[in-house]
Amino acid sequence: MYLRTTREHPAVIFSSWSGGKDSALAYYFAVQMFGKVDCIFTMFSENCDRTRGHDLKPEHIQMQAESLGVGLVFGCASWEKYEDVFSAVISSRFTNGLGVFGDIDIQEHLDWVVRVCESNNVGVFEPLWGMDREEVLHKFIELGFKAKVIRVKRGYEELLGREVDEDFIMAVKKLKIDICGEHGEYHTFVYDGPIFKFPVPTGDLEYEVQA
Repeated sequence: MYLRTTREHPAVIFSSWSGGKDSALAYYFAVQMFGKVDCIFTMFSENCDRTRGHDLKPEHIQMQAESLGVGLVFGCASWEKYEDVFSAVISSRFTNGLGVFGDIDIQEHLDWVVRVCESNNVGVFEPLWGMDREEVLHKFIELGFKAKVIRVKRGYEELLGREVDEDFIMAVKKLKIDICGEHGEYHTFVYDGPIFKFPVPTGDLEYEVQA
């Protein structure tokens, strides 16, 4: 776990939200620690038609927000303008607040989050930081979360559309890839679990093999 804030009671708590397993698990731990999350924050492409992280449509993220019972805050940017837009949103909406992120152990990701948040007077909570990657998946399943694999890199097609369960963990191990997909091997969409008020519909999800 990583926590960097000077405020015992942050003015507002937002969760950086991709729609996938790590952001959902981080959200869960934030609620356990602080008793609430006020909203989710998602970055979309410059046309605002797909998420930057998992290539999801805005309506899928909105349905997740509705099931979570919180508001959705978003920014839209090219990769070149990503940091500028991200900074503008958190400085205008979350000053003196706390951001929740789902990084596990990639140092450059944590460094970026801390640098950008601190420069905008926002604290950082990384509840998954330092956890064993396999432990992250087991905890996700143990807590009752439900997720589907919606994107895979070419060569890992057998994972596409699968539920994230114990059988999935065994399948990932056999492929000898990063068990949490930290290098983009696969992406997930979380549709149910302890943080949701009702299951999010998955009938119109799109599944894609990426180069």
